[in-house]
Amino acid sequence: MLKPVRPRATSPKSGGRFAIVASQYNARYVDGMLRAARTELKRAGADEVRVVRVPGAFEVPVVAGALARQYPAWDAVICLGVILQGETSHAEHVGEAVTASLAQIAVSSGVPMIHEVLVFTSEEQARVRCLGREFNRGAEAAQTALKMAAVMRELAPADGIPF
Repeated sequence: MLKPVRPRATSPKSGGRFAIVASQYNARYVDGMLRAARTELKRAGADEVRVVRVPGAFEVPVVAGALARQYPAWDAVICLGVILQGETSHAEHVGEAVTASLAQIAVSSGVPMIHEVLVFTSEEQARVRCLGREFNRGAEAAQTALKMAAVMRELAPADGIPF
């Protein structure tokens, strides 16, 4: 069930460093999510937002992994892409590969990977979830990134030395 996007109440300035990896393929829909994510992060007072564009959804994990290895660390990496199901199972294979890769990167690096590389069976599904003002998966991804950044800060050791 789709839920309307509501701006989250945040502290006056949440801060944080966020990276967004966004596919260029199916740009109309990905750009809609990207705009919504950037707006939400700006509203929350992010200190830095870096956007990296990649050719397609399959290329998202390699760049997300490279960002996860950077120092100082990103508070979260938001991954955006749209895969439209065609007549073959290719879309499913790409979607599953991206999902498995992003999960592995998140667990191994400790950097939250916010997964919004979406597989749709129709352009109508993509339009509703990526271009709408009332509901947009990009805004939802940014809200999740902000929440995960707060969770990870709570888990950080008091002495600042990584685990």
